[in-house]
Amino acid sequence: MFITLEGPEGSGKTSVTKILIAELTKRGYDVLFTREPGGTPIAEQIRDIILDKKNTLLDARAEALLYAASRRQHLKEKVWPALEEGKIVICDRYLDSSLAYQGGARGLGVNEVLNINLFATEGSYPDLTLLFDVDPEIGLRRIKKNRSYEINRLDLEELTFHQKVRQTFLELSIKYKDRYRIIDASQELNCVANDALKIVLDKLENGC
Repeated sequence: MFITLEGPEGSGKTSVTKILIAELTKRGYDVLFTREPGGTPIAEQIRDIILDKKNTLLDARAEALLYAASRRQHLKEKVWPALEEGKIVICDRYLDSSLAYQGGARGLGVNEVLNINLFATEGSYPDLTLLFDVDPEIGLRRIKKNRSYEINRLDLEELTFHQKVRQTFLELSIKYKDRYRIIDASQELNCVANDALKIVLDKLENGC
């Protein structure tokens, strides 16, 4: 099963993921965790270009293409082989992030960015997407407080940019309602993690 975690900056995905993987592993599931952009040596090099704060001149379309290229390499080298081995793959960000950030917030158009990624991924969608929804103002405050050592180029965007990201994610949750589940990420960490675990276990055990 291919499970992706999405959400605005500062939604707490990384912290929740550690708890989620530990709980699934405890229950005997074979879990592979990975992330985007990145996940393999080549894809990580592309990630460095995308997120480098010095690359202020990076064109929006070039950015979208770089994400798609990183995604393709990641799928080919890591995700697809793991799925063929019967593993549960949990990925921090995937296709929907490109639709929200480049398609929505950058204004390139969701369908336009989707087409780039359908080519890159050969139409590979997740089985389940958890959307960790939080007000961008809360998320950005969390970033400044908890990971100021790792502020990247996207974290430095204006608040309106992050509001567009969130709005696009919510629109995607309606468009892809069969695979999307929304979690209130403004809650305490343990509450968010419990919600995520319940949803994933329901999907694994009951297919719903």
